[in-house]
Amino acid sequence: MLNPLNSSMIALALHSIQKDFQLSFSTVSWLITAFYLSSAVAQPVTGKIGDIFGRKNTFLFGLVLVALSAIGAPFSTTFLLLVVMRLVQSIGSSAIYPSGMALIREHIKERQASALAVLSIFASAMVALGPTIGGFLIVWGGWPAIFWVNLPFVFLSFMLGWYMFPKDVKKDKETVKRLFSHLDFWGMGFFAAGMVLFLWFLLSFEKSVHFSAGIGGLLFFALFAWRELKVKEPFIDIRIFKTNPQLTLVYVQFILLNIFFYCLFFGLPAYFQEAMGLGVEKSGMIMLFMSGVSIIISTFAGKWADKSGVYQPIMAGALLSIIGACAFTFFFVGASIIVIGILLSIMGLSYGIGNVVLQVAMLKESPKAIIGTTSGLFQTCRYLGSIFSTIILGMIFGAEASPEKMKIVGGIMIILGTISFLMSVWFSRQSLRFGNFKQV
Repeated sequence: MLNPLNSSMIALALHSIQKDFQLSFSTVSWLITAFYLSSAVAQPVTGKIGDIFGRKNTFLFGLVLVALSAIGAPFSTTFLLLVVMRLVQSIGSSAIYPSGMALIREHIKERQASALAVLSIFASAMVALGPTIGGFLIVWGGWPAIFWVNLPFVFLSFMLGWYMFPKDVKKDKETVKRLFSHLDFWGMGFFAAGMVLFLWFLLSFEKSVHFSAGIGGLLFFALFAWRELKVKEPFIDIRIFKTNPQLTLVYVQFILLNIFFYCLFFGLPAYFQEAMGLGVEKSGMIMLFMSGVSIIISTFAGKWADKSGVYQPIMAGALLSIIGACAFTFFFVGASIIVIGILLSIMGLSYGIGNVVLQVAMLKESPKAIIGTTSGLFQTCRYLGSIFSTIILGMIFGAEASPEKMKIVGGIMIILGTISFLMSVWFSRQSLRFGNFKQV
């Protein structure tokens, strides 16, 4: 819950924080940008640390960091300190997901997809309900309340994790020292620098494009690739993308899925309020058609994947995205609330299925020894998808979200859905070709 909750409910707190610290909106928006940048880097890094030093310890340490940020942020005397607390929150909540995924892969052998569906339900629910929850909390206790609310969840999670998670394999001091000395800090540094600069370049498309950041990001990614191919124990063995093309395909499909979803998640509220003249409360209620159906279908998608494997649900989800995007393009503008709800429900079905089964596919295709790292990269793909969606919407909407522009968004979603469906067909053929039908 913690990472998606904190990444979404901050949106309604920006105005209050801006007034308290007497800042411009562009400055205070760094609370969102910094969280996305830090999470995109921290997910695979903390996943790697968990692979080496233990998933339970990494999970609990992440909770401690979230608790520190929840206590420290409300007492921040400067905006810089608040941003630092936000970064601590991001790193801590980022450590939780890859560790949890690795624990599921290692200890839950049966009905694994159903277990992943539980994670998906909570994540989807928090992304959808975050702004609404944030609004109530701010009315109740001001912007500090969106940090305080983490504490009960952190306490409960820490106690359950401490007593119920299987213990990590104990390593002596010499083993820990040897593992630490073999940790690829240069690779982590190059990856972090490349990711931060590249995402900064992508985020700059909404205003003035920072080409130097893009060039710097590509340079650091090149250094990262050179380093990982050279070192004996790489941070991310990039050879797996060549030897296991299906894992690469899963990542690409997950990026496409999130571009599709976040184009709606970020674009529809603006359209409802600007073009249709609806209030914030009613806009939020309409969005629940999509997020609510997504939450409900996630459970059934997990059971479906457990029973028949992942490639059929992946194809079904992609096909639903095409159907939904076509209906959206031709029938959304001027439609009644009921018709809009039906269209968004189809989108919710597509996202709910894809979100769960792609997680399952990622676990199945990942080498067991680096499941924490690959899970972290999987989440990085989510952030890339959300950032690409904001770029697309910024280029299309410009000053306002008009009906004509929403049709353009629909056309882009048709293209995304078609590409995803074709990739899912290729994925299923590769599974049969390599004899992985029963495994997948």
